[in-house]
Amino acid sequence: MEDLLKKESVQRVVKVLSNFDDSIKVKALSSSAKTAKDAAISLKCEVGAIVKSLLLRTENNFILCLVSGDKRCSLNKVKKVLNLKDVSMADADQVKKQSGFSIGGVSPIAHLNKHKVLIDTSLSRYEHVYAAAGHPNTIFKINYKQLIKLTEGIVEEIV
Repeated sequence: MEDLLKKESVQRVVKVLSNFDDSIKVKALSSSAKTAKDAAISLKCEVGAIVKSLLLRTENNFILCLVSGDKRCSLNKVKKVLNLKDVSMADADQVKKQSGFSIGGVSPIAHLNKHKVLIDTSLSRYEHVYAAAGHPNTIFKINYKQLIKLTEGIVEEIV
């Protein structure tokens, strides 16, 4: 487990978190958190308290959408919010190249490239949420309001 915390992708997350609030710690899990359901089982919490970090491809850029684990991101709502015609899910290669993370371990922070962040209102149901920390078996717990501040995200209804 300790080896996971030494991975470069996880260390990027650790660094951003420690610069923001050194009381927020990355935790390695003994079981997978690759999916929101897996993470909720591992953490013994509601699926909705898991942050899904979804990278979307727009007409000429990428955007990160943070949605509750029990919800699905609506591409049509994202298009409307952004006033764009073409928005789609990024593929695995694009996710890795843009974020530096593999699918299942995409964190809402510490991406290789800076992206605009949309945060769905559904996450506001929870005081604290859990997000991936650069690997499918690493997470961090954060207050919802801190997540908004940390990501500089814009809260919108996108599910």
